[in-house]
Amino acid sequence: MTRKLLLDAGLDLFVAKGYTTTTIDDIASAAGTTRVTFYAYFPSKVDLMKALISERLNAALGRLPSAERGSTGRDLVAVVEDGSYERIRAWLADISQQWDTIRPYTTTAFEAAAVDPDIRALLDEWLNEAINDIEEGLDRADRFPPSTRHMRGVLAMTELDHVARNWKPGTWGVDRDDMLDVLAETWHGSIGRR
Repeated sequence: MTRKLLLDAGLDLFVAKGYTTTTIDDIASAAGTTRVTFYAYFPSKVDLMKALISERLNAALGRLPSAERGSTGRDLVAVVEDGSYERIRAWLADISQQWDTIRPYTTTAFEAAAVDPDIRALLDEWLNEAINDIEEGLDRADRFPPSTRHMRGVLAMTELDHVARNWKPGTWGVDRDDMLDVLAETWHGSIGRR
């Protein structure tokens, strides 16, 4: 329970005050505990941030542990393997329902990555896991030249990540359905079945 309180308090403070200005004492106090108790659960603020990414963010996205690459989203692999516009759009619509839940984690992770090389490495690894899911789906479908599959995954995940972190209703002059249509069109063009 204390660990959960520390994670909750850390995320709330990172969102409210920013990662760099939030101290361990701030987190401990907000969790109703002490600095000593914080260190019993996390050796550093970086380790708390790592837990937010590798545990909570992966759980929110339904990513499962994978011996080959840290975590995997089997549904993403299957969607890419199928490659149809309809399946891609349906998957994007489902995942977009989670953006409000995951946005505090991803926004905070990107802020932390800007100042902490350990978080930068973890975030890069986390994004590469999803990129590799796309590449695996393309490999299974044997679609596009093998030498381009990883790059296609990079482009698709970079685009999705940016939209997920920044789009809100009314942003960029498009509503949710129009945003999903455009996103699905670009995904289908770069990784979909032709």
